Amino acid sequence: MLSLALPGTSWAHRLPVGLKFGALAAAMLGLTWLTAPLPLAAALAATAGLYLSLGRRAVAEGARALRPVLWIVAFIAAWQVWEGVPMLGLVLGLRICTMVALANFVTLVTPLPDLIALIERLARPLARFGLSPRLPALAIALVLRFIPVLRGRMELLALSWRARSRRRPGPRLIAPLALSLLDDSDHLADALRARGGLAPRPATPPQGRD
Repeated sequence: MLSLALPGTSWAHRLPVGLKFGALAAAMLGLTWLTAPLPLAAALAATAGLYLSLGRRAVAEGARALRPVLWIVAFIAAWQVWEGVPMLGLVLGLRICTMVALANFVTLVTPLPDLIALIERLARPLARFGLSPRLPALAIALVLRFIPVLRGRMELLALSWRARSRRRPGPRLIAPLALSLLDDSDHLADALRARGGLAPRPATPPQGRD
């Protein structure tokens, strides 16, 4: 659901990364307190305005990120209608769409190295317990990086299937997808070991006077 950063020098790109994620956390918290459809619809419209301020490509990326979420929202709405509380389904749907759109917007305007540096700074207290601050930073970076990779791999497998059969692939693509991801994980582990693994970065020794 989340996209990689868009290149650019817009007003959102120029904001400090800490400010962007702090504002995102505050917005997420505020959205959980909104329980009426009208304020949530206004929040979703304001989020759409953020995308519009970046241009057509950002709007296209935002719509692409929301596309899988719409199936979840439709299921939630249908279930709430079945339960006799359609207004709750509307509220949940608006809230989910707004949260996903806001999170995707922040990733679009934040280069991945800046995000890794921020998470590593926030995770520095983990070093007191013998844990590397690079671990959570790398984990989040890999999730963000491999979401589009996973989507593209699935599309390629589906295209290969359609070239060989008229039947729908269904769950048949799960096995080759899993095997290809396991192969990628082996290559990734080798690359990490070649670059020093996840050990904390050594402190730079102070330079003495000659």
